[in-house]
Amino acid sequence: MPRPIVVGLDGSRESLAAADWAAEEALLRGLPLRLVHAWEGLPSDAADLPELDAPRHWAWRILRTAMDRLHEKYPQVPLSGDQIARPAADALVTANAESELLVLGSRAFSGIGGFMAGSVASATVAHAERPVVLVRAGTTTEDERLPDAAGRPSAVTPHRAVVVGLDPANSCEELLAFAFECAALHTAPLHVLHTWQLPYMPAAAEAKARWALRGAATRRLDRVLGPWREKYPGVELHALTEEGRPAQRLLDVTKDADLLVVGRRMRPAGGLGAHTGPVAHAVVHHARCPVAVVPHP
Repeated sequence: MPRPIVVGLDGSRESLAAADWAAEEALLRGLPLRLVHAWEGLPSDAADLPELDAPRHWAWRILRTAMDRLHEKYPQVPLSGDQIARPAADALVTANAESELLVLGSRAFSGIGGFMAGSVASATVAHAERPVVLVRAGTTTEDERLPDAAGRPSAVTPHRAVVVGLDPANSCEELLAFAFECAALHTAPLHVLHTWQLPYMPAAAEAKARWALRGAATRRLDRVLGPWREKYPGVELHALTEEGRPAQRLLDVTKDADLLVVGRRMRPAGGLGAHTGPVAHAVVHHARCPVAVVPHP
């Protein structure tokens, strides 16, 4: 049975945008879509308390309204919905483990506040075993595509580029597999960005060192991408090696992107806590396009 695409709902504009994005992706991939609304609630022995009627009704309304709306817009997508009486982050991490990918709403340019923009999203991304995509409010089909010949938004023009940030020194199989598959499904160009930085040195040596470092970075990236070029010959691939800090360069490159893909290193069993990593943390809070965070060893 195929894994579904899962959406975390909280009734916000961000989570509704995430639901639309996820439905389009489910349609493209031929996968079912599952909506999840997590409500911790109270123990079962208090389930009949009158004071629970209002929050219970609101929780059901969030789920039912989203399901009705998506069923009308995407009747071809198999759709299901669940209310889960657990803390939101725990419920979403569990749902992620059973999904093809998890999609959450995320507020732009903010690291705090909001159900899906703050601690819940951060905890979910930091503990997820499978990819998580974060989508901004107001994201539309037209945003994912190039403007038409007159410069107007269009839902039928080619997709904008998928961008993936890559460090060839680390494991990147899962990251590249996700990025290439997205580019192939969307018939979009794929830009693979590897950054490098010039260490401190006398000014007289900088030009030669910069030339050498750029050449070495290009060769490393070409070696990693060689097998993927053969596996996905139909993907328009652009290998980019640029000087600078990874997060800032990724934000620069993705100003007009369809999707940004970054990795998150999973800590081994027994490691202390979980983390997102500085690059993923920065782009999740500041990128304008949807961001996919892909866990890898």
